Amino acid sequence: MTYELQARQQTTLTPRLQQSVKLLQMSTLDFSREVAEAIANNPFLEEQEESDGVTADKGQGTILPDNELHGQNHEDIIMGDAASDDSPGDDMPETQHIAPDTSESAASYSGDYPASRNNDHPDTDVGQWARSETSLHESLRADLCGYQLSERDRYMVEFIIEAIDDDGYLRVPFAELAEPSQFSPPASNEEWEVALRLVQQLAANGLGARNLAECLTLQLQGMPDDTPGRALAMTIVDGHLDRLGRCDYAGLAKSLHHPADDIQEACMLIRKLDPRPGRRYSNVDPACYVIPDVVVRKVGKLWVAVPNDDAIPQARLNNAYAQMFRETRYSERSLMAQALQEARWLMRSLEQRSSTIQRVAQAIVARQQTFFDYGEIALRPMMLSEIADELGMHESTVSRATSNKYLASPRGIFEFKHFFSRELATRTGGTCSAVAVRALIREMIDEENPKDPLSDVTLASKLAREGVIVARRTVSKYRAQIKYPPAEMRRAP
Repeated sequence: MTYELQARQQTTLTPRLQQSVKLLQMSTLDFSREVAEAIANNPFLEEQEESDGVTADKGQGTILPDNELHGQNHEDIIMGDAASDDSPGDDMPETQHIAPDTSESAASYSGDYPASRNNDHPDTDVGQWARSETSLHESLRADLCGYQLSERDRYMVEFIIEAIDDDGYLRVPFAELAEPSQFSPPASNEEWEVALRLVQQLAANGLGARNLAECLTLQLQGMPDDTPGRALAMTIVDGHLDRLGRCDYAGLAKSLHHPADDIQEACMLIRKLDPRPGRRYSNVDPACYVIPDVVVRKVGKLWVAVPNDDAIPQARLNNAYAQMFRETRYSERSLMAQALQEARWLMRSLEQRSSTIQRVAQAIVARQQTFFDYGEIALRPMMLSEIADELGMHESTVSRATSNKYLASPRGIFEFKHFFSRELATRTGGTCSAVAVRALIREMIDEENPKDPLSDVTLASKLAREGVIVARRTVSKYRAQIKYPPAEMRRAP
């Protein structure tokens, strides 16, 4: 048996640090759920009620009304005292507030959620921020109520309605709509066709189609017979959609033996149709709502980032329970002692999360002042390492602080990572951001002649004349990212 002594370095994350990292990279919705779960499971945590009267000296990050903002130093408005990384001892105050109270007159943005989350408070009425929406299937069933059908026919129609996808298409074969044993005798294809024709008459034209051509044909059939170009448009949809997609109007005129003017009229009518008629009924998934973490406002000549406190869950240590626990013997209450320690760790982690996000947000806004003045065309190239060096943080911390975090500004809601863009060289030796180049490409395409659209080579040449050195392949990639089709697809008839 031999023994060998080795020295090696190893990094170990303490439970508290692991919790801080986990909370920092969470989105606001996930963070709210995590805090709510902690409040429900830990007896030493409770929800901060709006009527509890949070002390005024703790009110860092409060969004002041416009008439109070102007004339003040912007540094006095930004959240000031950052939470220290040092862990306070057990003699810390029993009540810590994650978010300050904001008055009703505060011009804050609460992410469309009620300001108060106390179930006993009248302001928590779900009707303040929720509304009923009619889905595609509900709309079809509502129209179906006006028809007198046999039980068999109604079941078949219900199966078809359930199989229609969010785009409004029936992509499931008749044989897979229902088990043969569910109908006696088994439903034939002719019966399914009749049921489908009934569904296609419900709600908007084009619903229940099995492919794009049938969808467009149903919409054309729903138009008046005297609609100009309707008959020719149905012919094009029936067998020449590929040429229409390539904007081959000369080929269509030659193949269908119609004048070019008639072809253009029919093609313009087709382009006005909706290829996804079911989208107008699509429900919005609540999970896709974005709650900004900060609000960008202009103070004097500068843009500043103000924390959106109303979007942050409010929590505190339960003073009464903590005092009762202090009067007991710790050795006999090991589980409760662990719960109290976890509650204190959570409070400190929440404060550090709020402080880190606010510092990163303000550093981003300070570097991107021209973006908020002039838009994406003035976005500066920026790297995570620049913010990390400025704030004295690790680059991974900045990355977590910018993941799934959003800011609201007069120009819209943007993810923090939107402001980090790679550098592109210019003829003058300077740099510009990829986002600015995409904005230039969008402007050029929007101003082009529809009958003579700009190719990617032409766009690269125009960018070169503007001083931006970009290859043709890069232009094609950026054009695809802003969802513009190639030049031949943009050509007007």
